[in-house]
Amino acid sequence: MYNILAILFKYIFIVIIYLFIFSIIRLIYLDIRGMEGISSDEKVYLKLINRKDSLPFKIKEYYSIDDSISLGRHGDNNIVVKDPFVSKRHFQIIEDEGDYYLEDLNSANGTYLNGDKIFDVARLNDGDIIRIGQIEFLFVNR
Repeated sequence: MYNILAILFKYIFIVIIYLFIFSIIRLIYLDIRGMEGISSDEKVYLKLINRKDSLPFKIKEYYSIDDSISLGRHGDNNIVVKDPFVSKRHFQIIEDEGDYYLEDLNSANGTYLNGDKIFDVARLNDGDIIRIGQIEFLFVNR
């Protein structure tokens, strides 16, 4: 009787170990598949600082910026974020003569650049952190 129970527990333990290894391999696969890179020819882009899985809505890791880009809840924005703290048209980034400027579009909760609330237009530098609601972006200008 004890031999049968010992063999049964041994096989159950082996199955649990294999399921654990399988789940780790699956997580690694999903993580690799979910990594979205930005192409090497992109010079200016926004990089999401938050962990994507910590946000209750869908958002990409990288957003390239050409001449301008807008963010908000409404579908006509370049970046659509379904966050209740984001206005329908929250902010836009505009390129002018090689410099990039962040403009708050009279959003209800405001746009923060490096921790300071902006009220009009602010010039962006490489490494600046843009925060709206619970989202933070890193501005990269190579």
